[in-house]
Amino acid sequence: MMQENMEPLEVADLLGRNVKEVIRLASRGYLPGRKVGDQWRFSRTEITHWIEDQLHAYTEEELTRLEGPPLHEGAEALLSLYLPLSCVAVPLQSRSKPGLLRELVELAEQSGHVYQPEAILAAIEQRESLASTALPVGVAFPHPHRPLPQSLGDSVVAFGRSLSGIPFGSERGALTDLFFLVCGQDSAIHLRLLARLSRLLLIPGFLDELRLRETPKEAHRFIITSEADLIGE
Repeated sequence: MMQENMEPLEVADLLGRNVKEVIRLASRGYLPGRKVGDQWRFSRTEITHWIEDQLHAYTEEELTRLEGPPLHEGAEALLSLYLPLSCVAVPLQSRSKPGLLRELVELAEQSGHVYQPEAILAAIEQRESLASTALPVGVAFPHPHRPLPQSLGDSVVAFGRSLSGIPFGSERGALTDLFFLVCGQDSAIHLRLLARLSRLLLIPGFLDELRLRETPKEAHRFIITSEADLIGE
């Protein structure tokens, strides 16, 4: 299990920056951290949340660096590992944010890896209460504020599309119709999954093409194929 407290070198490795830059960002209040004596210490949860808030502005290179090296030899198709067809719904039925979050958790349960759905739902609702995960382009990435390994048998991603879109807290009141629920067993896989999904969003026309898929099977195939093209498999 990963330690909650991180040293500057660990943060530097995670962010793809050097230690001096990490300390400079922390000392200026840009990066969440605290000094213990003459040493900087960082909370893994706070750093993860900080990265989540920055992801929408990351470049392809920064997102790739955040993913880190593959866990296995060769390119790693994360979504084909953690997004089964059973966890895809087109269309979603809910017309409200609370109902949609519950529907997504129920969808994730189809993976067989969700042991405590109510705990996961509560964690997702808490995260959304801090700040909406919806982006102006009509997609949202709801997820727990911190990993809940005791509630999961393995990491799970669920995807659903609402035909009409719903108010989900996006800037300027834009409706959200595409939802990727991300439940990572630890902060490392959590960030890898968010980075991979963010890279897909940078593909010209990806969201528009995804909206044209009319069945779960079509949507799932498109997501998995797009990821394979992205990583060159």
